[in-house]
Amino acid sequence: MKKIAIYGKGGIGKSTTSSNLSAALASLGHSVMQIGCDPKADSTKNLMHGERIPTVLDQIVAKGRDLSLDDLVFKSPTGVLCVEAGGPAPGVGCAGRGIISAFEKLEELKAYEIYKPDVIIYDVLGDVVCGGFAMPIRGGYAREVYIVSSGEMMSLYAAHNISRAINNFKKRGYARLSGLILNAKNIENEEQLVRQALPEIGTDLVKIVPRSPEIQTAEAKGMTVFEAFEPGESKMRETYLELAELIMARGVEE
Repeated sequence: MKKIAIYGKGGIGKSTTSSNLSAALASLGHSVMQIGCDPKADSTKNLMHGERIPTVLDQIVAKGRDLSLDDLVFKSPTGVLCVEAGGPAPGVGCAGRGIISAFEKLEELKAYEIYKPDVIIYDVLGDVVCGGFAMPIRGGYAREVYIVSSGEMMSLYAAHNISRAINNFKKRGYARLSGLILNAKNIENEEQLVRQALPEIGTDLVKIVPRSPEIQTAEAKGMTVFEAFEPGESKMRETYLELAELIMARGVEE
């Protein structure tokens, strides 16, 4: 089982990357579970045809002791198992603590043993790697971490901070940084800027995901490119398939 966490600055395209990567892995025959770790609970929206699924935290409150995995895990049309951790209302409570509670409930209900996914992808809000937002790596849930970044200064700054946090956890035997995914914004000299930053971040460039109107077309339909376009119609399908194959070829399995 591969356990992957995807981090990056807010708004950089983590959820788009995660969802299309999950759909790509599923199309290659892998059983995939994607767990959204953002209070906005929109990580899996484009896997679920634009539908926001109930969050683990909301279901804990609503169902209490009657809670079952069917209340938490939803299978997308592409076959990806979708979970949203959820979080408190803005300004109320700790969003990080919500992630911890969600993970504990999934473990209590033996989600991983029952569904036996080949790959788990944790899509994590990553501007600040602290508290519950560090749980996927600090708690040993994820073993590989990928950072999504553009060539913009603040995105690379966030990538550097995330890398520092991961290295601190690595010393304790937790997850390790497995690479950076460039989600291009078409800024001037973008690839060069990212490659110059890689030594300081301490990782390599896994894949360049070009900026494409295909993404906006697919998301307007509430879909990934794997449903919005037929094979051969979309260059982005091929891009995400290549990314999926690269990720499966590197890293560790448990």
